[in-house]
Parts: sequence; C-alpha cells; structure tokens
Amino acid sequence: MFEQVFKNIDDIFHKDAGCSSELDYTEQSSWMLFLKYLDDLEFTKSQEAEMMMETYEYIIDAPFRWSAWAAPKDAAGKFDHNNALTGDDLMDFVDGELFPYLKGFKQRADNANTIEYKIGEIFSEIKNKIQSGYSLRDALEKVDLLRFRSQDEKHELSHLYEAKIKNMGNAGRNGGEYYTPRPLIRAMVDVIQPQIGETIYDGAAGSAGFLCEAFDYLRQGGREKKPLSTNDLEILQTSTFYAKEKKSLAYVIAIMNMILHGIEAPNVLHTNTLSENLMDIQPSNQHDIILANPPFGGKERKEVQENFPIQTGETAFLFLQHFIKMLKPGGRAAVVIKNTFLSNTDNAAIKLRKELLENCNLHTILDCPGGTFIGAGVKTVVLFFTKGEPTLNTWFYELNVGRNMGKTNPLNDNDLKEFVELQKTAVSDKTKGETAQSWSLAISDIDQTTYDLSVKNPNIAETASLREPKAIIDDIIALDKESEAILAKIQELL
Repeated sequence: MFEQVFKNIDDIFHKDAGCSSELDYTEQSSWMLFLKYLDDLEFTKSQEAEMMMETYEYIIDAPFRWSAWAAPKDAAGKFDHNNALTGDDLMDFVDGELFPYLKGFKQRADNANTIEYKIGEIFSEIKNKIQSGYSLRDALEKVDLLRFRSQDEKHELSHLYEAKIKNMGNAGRNGGEYYTPRPLIRAMVDVIQPQIGETIYDGAAGSAGFLCEAFDYLRQGGREKKPLSTNDLEILQTSTFYAKEKKSLAYVIAIMNMILHGIEAPNVLHTNTLSENLMDIQPSNQHDIILANPPFGGKERKEVQENFPIQTGETAFLFLQHFIKMLKPGGRAAVVIKNTFLSNTDNAAIKLRKELLENCNLHTILDCPGGTFIGAGVKTVVLFFTKGEPTLNTWFYELNVGRNMGKTNPLNDNDLKEFVELQKTAVSDKTKGETAQSWSLAISDIDQTTYDLSVKNPNIAETASLREPKAIIDDIIALDKESEAILAKIQELL
C-alpha cells in the first residue's frame, strides 16, 4: 500500500542538490517519518483521552505539530494549499524555528528514557539537508500519505523502512556498518530464545536490527507462540530492550526502526559505548541477553583502550570484553565477530580467547560463508556463550549454502534452518550434533598456550600440502620464458 509512496519520496530526494546518496535519503525521510508518527501518536492519545472524558496534554506545541505546518487541512479535511508553507518560507520555518524548538526538548526532558528526550536527541544530531523549499514541500505531502494508526500500517512501514536501511547499507561502508542480514539475526534470536521479563542489550546497535527482531520474536509469543498478557506487553514496551549507538545517523535510524516495529519510546542512548570503563559497570547495569554485531576493523585511541583490562586497538575485541562484563551471571549472548578472532596470534586475541573460555561457556560457533555480509570482504563467525561457567566443549557448525551469495542472492531463513534445529540437541548431546558440516571440540584438546579455535572441519579430508617456495619460483621462471617466446613470435608476424 505504501511502497509507491516511499519510491516517490526517494525520487524527490534524488532530484534535490542536498541529497547525494541512499544514506541521505534514509536520514531525511527518517526525521519526517518521525514527526508524522509523533503526530499520529498524539492524535490517537487525544482521541483516547476524549473518550475517557480527560484532557490530553500534547508533547508538541500547536504551531510545531505536523498537522499545523507540514500538512494543514481545510474544514473538509483536504490538504490546504492556501495555508501551507512552501519555498523559502518553508525553509526558514524548518531551519530557523522548527529544528531549534525540537532540539530544545533535550534540555527540557525529565530523563533520557522519555519520548521528549528522544525528540531533543534526534534533532540535536540531524539537520535538514534538502536545499529546495519546493522539494521539501513535495516530500512532506508524500510523507503525509503514510499512516501510523493501525498495527497493519506500522507493520508495512517497518518492512519498507528495513528495505531502506538495507539499501543504505549497500550504498557504502559507513552504511554497511548498520546492516546485519535479518535471517542471521533471526537464527541468533531463535538459538538464544529470549523470554518475557529478560532484558536484552546491544551496545553497538546500528539500525537496531537485533532488538527489532527480538521484539518481533517475543511479541509473537516466542518459540511456543504463547499469547501475551497486558502486563507482558507493558514489560516489552518499557523494560526489555536497551541499546547504545555512537554514530548520529545510526542513532536516529535505530530510534525510527524500533518505533516502526512498535516500541514507542526506545531505550537507546547516543554514546560511545567503549568510553565506559569496565570497572564502573555495576550488577544493576547488567543484562540477561546480549545480541550484537560490533564494528570490526576499527581502531580506538589509547585513552579508550585504557578502559579495558585487555588493551587493543581492535574495536571488536574491546566490544567483546564489554559484552562479557555487561552480561549477568548465567546471561546468554550471541555476537558476530571476524573469524580471524579464533586464530589470531597477537597477545590481545590469545588473552581474550582465554578469558572467554575460562569465564563463559562458549557452547556454539557458527561459521558463516563469504558473502553473508554483502560488500564485506571478510568472513565472520557467531559466538554463542553463557556467562559464569567454563567451556568444556564447543560445537561448530560450518554453514554451507551451496551457492555464491551476493546482492541478488542473499542469505535466507531456509539456509539457517538446519543449524537452528540441530543446535537445540547438539549442545546437550554432542553425538547427535555430528554431521558433515558440524562437529564438537573438547577444549582440553586445544593448545593451552594459544587457545586456537580455528574452524577445521574434521569431516573433510585435508587438502594437499602447500608447495615449496623454490618450486613455485621455478614455475614462475618457466612461465616467464614461455611468455617471452610467444611475444617474440608475435613480433615476427608484425
């Protein structure tokens, strides 16, 4: 129903000089969608209050409500072109009055977990990039066609917004940091099996894909599809999902994504997670479940590294320490990380593997094939672990989808079906988890000086040993001579 509206909005952005990529399209549509959502939310709440013969106190003052400046209506409920700002007048209002007013909510809010604070935070970090007031007017009129007043409408909008995030991820490395394939996330959630009443945390939230999928899983009653009570729904809304995100655009997208999935006031903090000293994390800060795909390949400054007992510039290694600390005893985690973490020989990697194996039960490692992350040139694994007990055995599953994956042939839910089903029994009975693609490794059998956990499938015959360097050089010399002879013959013919 709304797909064509989204396409029309992107077409408007594409023609405007201020928007140059999918990242800009998503950013600009996000702040407009947010304000339209807020207007629909306030309208619904005012209607509910009226039915209860109560007075509803609006969050947004009358001149700044969507229905006042973005889409004024006449007495018949039709768009009022005579009173709609456009051109320079619209730009002056949005940049000079609306954004400063909305930004001010951050100072006026009671605390960071209110919708008022989120409004202030979003408009402190984002700006209107559209340069033409006429393009902005066109975009606003298209956004006004979208409705957030029913669960079906929100569900469709959430799917369309997910598609925008995915396209943004394919637009470049910065965008790609925000997108994890949803089939992989769903498999991770299904293995962890969160329950109502448990808290779920992602300290590198990106577009909040993990929390949105976990919300959908719990909203549908988990693996057993149990109906939820009113109290269960309240717990889901207010005290289940927690996140942190460093980058401004990702923070805004995370908020919007969670709202579209049905979480009205997301508990997302805009902060650098790694700037928090591990020693300052108290039991009250810890969570039952962690689901995350921290950025890898990044580097952190020396003063940030000093917040961690195992100091390293590798961002993903710092995040892994943070996640272990943020788990409650008995808490469960599923974390995506570069597969080289399993075998790196630097001191930080060895110490971190030792820490993980001694203080957590690393019960499952999912080895993902190349192409799982579109546009990424590295292979990844997913670590599944429980805090508070040492690792005795680790079950490995080598995912083989039987095809080359890419933008037109991405990972799908069926690819991971066998892994999810087999994992249920493999961790309790390792003999039942033995297949051509999976095996169990006793931690007592690995090298206790390196704690190397490299993915080495024992069910596959070893490949031929590497040739000697001298033999390779001799072959190169022979090929060079052959090439010279061919070129000489070609010269004779010319």
